[in-house]
Amino acid sequence: MTAVIAYPLTPFRAGAVDEAAFVALVERAAASGVDGITVLGSTGGYAYLGLPERMRLLRIALDAAGDVPVYVGLGSPATRDVAALAADADKAGAAAGLLAPVSYQPLTRDEVRGLYEDVTGASGLPLIVYDNPRTTGFGFEDELLASVAALPGVAGIKSPGVADDPAVAARRLAELRELVPASVAVGFSGDASAAAAMLAGYDVWHSVLAGILPRVALGLAATAHHGDAEEATEASAALAPLWRLNGTHTGMRTSAAIAEHLGLAAPDCLPRPLHGLDDGDRREIARLVDALDGPRD
Repeated sequence: MTAVIAYPLTPFRAGAVDEAAFVALVERAAASGVDGITVLGSTGGYAYLGLPERMRLLRIALDAAGDVPVYVGLGSPATRDVAALAADADKAGAAAGLLAPVSYQPLTRDEVRGLYEDVTGASGLPLIVYDNPRTTGFGFEDELLASVAALPGVAGIKSPGVADDPAVAARRLAELRELVPASVAVGFSGDASAAAAMLAGYDVWHSVLAGILPRVALGLAATAHHGDAEEATEASAALAPLWRLNGTHTGMRTSAAIAEHLGLAAPDCLPRPLHGLDDGDRREIARLVDALDGPRD
């Protein structure tokens, strides 16, 4: 079965992190039955937070999550900051760190491999390699992915969205399993293709949806786990407006709109300079959320 890892938002209020809303979102995900929670990922807005804020929020999340494993985003342009975050997360009790090759100057393949080599060598925290070319501008070729995944301390990979056809997704999964050690969990992001990826047998779904509507995500996962491709595809198709808005505006903005609609975050909860969805897209989000069965868990 595919594990479901929730990626909650980090809401802001009046220019500062809304810690109460953050705790509520983490607790809500933990209570839903997800297999883990990743805080301060892309949806969690790590790039808009200072290092002390990130370290504080991790500890808050660990307390709020109870027995549910907590993973944490480590991305930062400077390796020294990534290493400091990894050491702090390891000491605090995080299950693993999620690391994308964040940069200002474009990175070479050797520099990216060096980043993971340095961080795994400086900390005992397991790492999940995050391939997120849309955000970072850097995409992993298979040769580099295999090299990085073979480093001691790498526990998983998080690949971009897979093909919508389960057969095509399964072929790509087979390629990835040949590339990485058996001990490395093969995960995916991109909620729009989650049904196909789960039907194909990926190990982990790194889910924005589970961070804001966890019972909806777990319902989709349960359908896919039963192996009914037609039912899983239909369940995913029912969420097509959300997938479209995620693709156009990012999951962070759509999660913020849902959180605001459900009263889980204050209005205008994104960090500046980000702005939320326009009124038309907000109405579409509201219609979709209100039509879902049990969204206010």
